Amino acid sequence: MSLKILLADDHQMFREALRTLLEREDNLTIVAETGNGNEIVALCHQTQPDIVCMDIAMPGLNGIEVTRQLTDALPSTKVIALSTFTDRMYVLDMLSVGASAFVTKAETGIELLRAIDAVSRNRSYLCPDATDAIKGALSDRSPAPASPNKLGNREIQVLKLVAEGLTSVQIAEKLNIMPSTVEVHRRNIMRKITVKGVAGITRYALHNGLITSL
Repeated sequence: MSLKILLADDHQMFREALRTLLEREDNLTIVAETGNGNEIVALCHQTQPDIVCMDIAMPGLNGIEVTRQLTDALPSTKVIALSTFTDRMYVLDMLSVGASAFVTKAETGIELLRAIDAVSRNRSYLCPDATDAIKGALSDRSPAPASPNKLGNREIQVLKLVAEGLTSVQIAEKLNIMPSTVEVHRRNIMRKITVKGVAGITRYALHNGLITSL
């Protein structure tokens, strides 16, 4: 019996590569695909896929919120999370809302096929990179990153703009504050959410739904 697969990723070339990979398998059928998180739940109701292979960061709803909704609405549909990043926050949060597997895009290929096979047998699956992230989370005793509600309103404004690629000078002009004040906010943000640099801020913003795509 063929497994019905829904593909969800806003990068068309990557989605086409996944389709090519999966269509080579006799027991897999692609029933739908989308690049917008807002469309996934409706498409699942229409096509009743067995498995959704889904990027975490997409326009519209992010993968964490979509997975939460799917778990409630269509518990028989399994989710395999796809991500460029292997931050422990991504892995743990996707698992906590009901994802059955986590595969990094760098390892997509045989790892995705292994994940699909495991999930079809009601088992969970983590690719090696995700497994390493989980091990790191279990051994790391550092405090968990702050949630967005622990940041001040101005800090959240600055965080979003940093994640969108604006410089401190551009942010200062947009918010009508001094560049030095922006730098203070940036340092406080990184200290509170325990990340370093723009890349860390961007991943945090995507993970928490403060921005929806890059």
